[in-house]
Amino acid sequence: MKKEILISSAINENRIAIVEDGKLVEYFVETPDKEKFVGNIYLGRITRILPSLNAAFIDIGLKQNAFLHFSDVDERFRQIIWEEENESSTNEKNNQNNESVIQEIDNLLESLNGKNGTKRNTNKKKPETIAIHLNSKLDIKENQLIPVQVVREAFANKGVKVTTRISIPGRYLVLVPDFKIIGVSRKIHSPQERRRLRTLASKITNKEFGCIIRTAAIGKDYEDLENDWEKLKVTWEKIQKKITNSKEPTLLYKDFELTTSIIRDLFRNDVNKVVVDSKKLYKEIVEYLEDYSPDFLQRVEFYKGKTPLFDYYQIEKDIELTKQRKVPLPSGGSIIIDQTEAMFIIDVNSGKLVSEATQEINAFKTNMEAVNEIARQIRLRDLAGIIIVDFIDMHDPINRKKIYFAMRRAMKKDRAKAVVFPLTELSLMQITRQRINLNISEKVTEVCPLCKGLGRIPTKAEVLTKIERWLKNFKSRTREFRLRLHVHPHIADYLTEGNISRLTKLMLKYFVRIKLVIDDTLPLDQFKFESIKQNKDITKEFLEVNYDGVIDN
Repeated sequence: MKKEILISSAINENRIAIVEDGKLVEYFVETPDKEKFVGNIYLGRITRILPSLNAAFIDIGLKQNAFLHFSDVDERFRQIIWEEENESSTNEKNNQNNESVIQEIDNLLESLNGKNGTKRNTNKKKPETIAIHLNSKLDIKENQLIPVQVVREAFANKGVKVTTRISIPGRYLVLVPDFKIIGVSRKIHSPQERRRLRTLASKITNKEFGCIIRTAAIGKDYEDLENDWEKLKVTWEKIQKKITNSKEPTLLYKDFELTTSIIRDLFRNDVNKVVVDSKKLYKEIVEYLEDYSPDFLQRVEFYKGKTPLFDYYQIEKDIELTKQRKVPLPSGGSIIIDQTEAMFIIDVNSGKLVSEATQEINAFKTNMEAVNEIARQIRLRDLAGIIIVDFIDMHDPINRKKIYFAMRRAMKKDRAKAVVFPLTELSLMQITRQRINLNISEKVTEVCPLCKGLGRIPTKAEVLTKIERWLKNFKSRTREFRLRLHVHPHIADYLTEGNISRLTKLMLKYFVRIKLVIDDTLPLDQFKFESIKQNKDITKEFLEVNYDGVIDN
């Protein structure tokens, strides 16, 4: 598989695209007005403890207080730490049972592609994830200062989420002050390489701190790991010094900006090249790699072409598609992606009507086609939380199982932790995915100030009804009869059309003279009334309720 990282810089943003075999699979945007907080370490003050929620709110100096759950452990530990080789016989038995289930799934999936299932070695030992047991309550009190690290960005009306389990990532290693363990990335599959790296890390750390070995450490020698570790120790010493000297909430450690962190975390052996169109960013990347991975320098290219970088690689259309609800499928079907307050809904639609005899076959074919695109869009748009997929109805339970197994396999490429649940009899699938960052929609779009996120606006008739209700209140409380009405041009056209216009009917019904003023600065659903006698805005004075559709002067 050919994998590339493309970095394009503009005046107000940096865009990073991960491309696999010419297809966009991950997309990141860095803008000055949306600061990155994940990875930052703060000294925070506990402002409120909620025993009923087993949680606390912490002031870390941001606009909103951070949320800390007492039993919260950074999920990164659970995802990437593997246990030592000396597992118990019970674990070995469980592993064999798990391998049998995996073998059945693989055989079924391979049969879908017309391949014969290959047997796996069920006797092969597969390390289990370390179980980190922590007390569900922390010994803390209000106004106490504690160091915390951001593990999830703020979204909607929720502040950032933090953990007391601090980790400092380097190029090859992660320093974990609270756990004196040696963990290895799950993506390092070779038992020999895991043992080699664990042995080197044990010598380097000398049991002073915990350590997690990252995927980028594959093939690296003692000197590479030691240099990385020493830099991490210096960083931790600076953090400890700040903790000692600080008496108020403050920033203790700021993680790299997005571009550098992408290079640190994702630029590994499986990446063929990194292409950058900014001299400044190119220089920053080169300087970073000179310190940490000089053997990767030859894979970094400065793009000098006149055609915009993303247009040259033909991925701009895929980026634009991330802003659309509808994503087309090759066979003519489509998937529709919508967001609610609590979840994302993905609907699979067939492109053509089919006969009753072929309905099941066509539904299965379209659903299978949708699986890979859904997995790609989830990863590309960084959708998180609860995701409900409404597949085309299938009556055959075997077909529903095939779709389930296919989705599980497709989601394995995702770096975020995700759980896929089997389809219901209604062909509904539930997926839960770890939230860390804002999704693409939250980064590159804003809530419409007119519809407030509904995606719909009041009809012209509804606006007219509001105007009439205002007039009724006006006439019941005053004897004035001369007004100026300011409305949007589209509403003005609606009010004045016809032989006897709607505006004329209003004036006759309420015995009032209205001078219409066209104001293209007004939103479609807003209006403003002025008293000619008083020469002032009186809109608010004659409302039944103070609704959002009124301009407040």
